[in-house]
Amino acid sequence: MRAATYWKDKIALVTGGSSGIGLAAAKQLAAQGAHVWLAARRREVLEAALKEVETARRDPSQHCGIVAADVSDAGQAARVIDEVTKAAGTPEVVINSAGITQPGYIQALPLEVFRRLMEVNYYGTVYVTKAALPGMLERGAGHIINISSMAGYVGVFGYSAYGASKFAVAGFSEVLRAEMKPHGIRVSVAFPPDTDTPQLAYEQPFKPAETKAISGTAKALSAEIVARSILKQAEKGHFFIFPGFDSRLFYLLTSKLPKSLVFAILDQMAAAGRKKKVQA
Repeated sequence: MRAATYWKDKIALVTGGSSGIGLAAAKQLAAQGAHVWLAARRREVLEAALKEVETARRDPSQHCGIVAADVSDAGQAARVIDEVTKAAGTPEVVINSAGITQPGYIQALPLEVFRRLMEVNYYGTVYVTKAALPGMLERGAGHIINISSMAGYVGVFGYSAYGASKFAVAGFSEVLRAEMKPHGIRVSVAFPPDTDTPQLAYEQPFKPAETKAISGTAKALSAEIVARSILKQAEKGHFFIFPGFDSRLFYLLTSKLPKSLVFAILDQMAAAGRKKKVQA
């Protein structure tokens, strides 16, 4: 018999749960005994993801389900919490993993890209969190895990829209941690490195050469490895979560070294990418 885990019997909601880190985390939660609910925009993709989650379940009695919704809309985000609560109970764990990306030179990115990334990555996190908090506050317990990015603690060339939205998630999480601590509600924020997901594949054609030079210094991790690290560190009660060695090391370097030195290193890497592009 497998030992009980922190996640066993908990009702867990994973936004962005139809693919990538969200789906990987959902399957691992199910394997550890949680009742897992997935939220994302496309129902047909959610239904396929649900089958994977149900297959990964520790016990057939675990309740799993889906809610098709766009969490960048406050009303739809609230509906996700309502539907999960009516079907299974108030969510005890919320993983805000819904996110999109769009790299590019700032002068070339339409304003709509900045707005949309903030709506999904930041406001989607805020809307779901706000909707879930009343139930957690009433219970006096809960765990909210927000997914930021390595681009959420250091400005990376080519990620003006994406990085700003992920910085916002990190800042929101810090305030949320402070305010929820007296209420017994845990908060964690994860800073994944490049992860082998559909989003990473999508952004490749749009990445400036400078961005590729910076992000190409490390191999992308699998979604399964990143999700496992997030859950393991969250279970231990970590607020800052760094999946993988590169994420933790880069954070230590960027937080301990003088900013001028960090900028000089990043500028040098970007210049190398630019030179390579010219020579190609």
